[in-house]
Amino acid sequence: MSKPLDSHIERVLWNEDQISDRVTELASQITADFSGTASPILVGVATGAYLFLADLTRRIPLPITVDIVRSQSYGSGTVSNGRPTISLDLKVDVRGKHVILVEDIVDTGSTAACLIEYLESKGASSVSMCALLDKPARRKVHFEVFGDGKFYRGFECPDSFVVGYGMDFDERYRNLPYVGVLKPEYYM
Repeated sequence: MSKPLDSHIERVLWNEDQISDRVTELASQITADFSGTASPILVGVATGAYLFLADLTRRIPLPITVDIVRSQSYGSGTVSNGRPTISLDLKVDVRGKHVILVEDIVDTGSTAACLIEYLESKGASSVSMCALLDKPARRKVHFEVFGDGKFYRGFECPDSFVVGYGMDFDERYRNLPYVGVLKPEYYM
């Protein structure tokens, strides 16, 4: 029996098992990189990264700290407006700490660049990026991790509008357990 939202999806790019396997691999990379050093602070970007952040943190067997920042540049559209804003500040002090920014998708690079600069201004000693999806075909703003930071990338995403596993269109579709391409008639 088909679920109602499934009919809105043109094709599934990564199913639940593929996502789970890749999240486990990313967590293993992070664990290996931070074993024997100061544990990182994982900063999830609300709201899209909440499922990814939860799954990732449960698989990192280190004494990590977790916080959330809210930055947005989409509103209810499908194209970034290019001007991200930070509307929810951190609660933890990142000064002198290594931060791993956890994103659902890096698209134009505007939000990534804004948040990396923001965390650097807060005194983080280094910032890494851990993105479930990387969409380099849409990159408009070059960003660089800094300090000893790394870019952990789950999957390279095609230039399609994707939803599911926390990602939305107009706050819908976040609850899909997979990442799929939304049919244009549902966002045009």
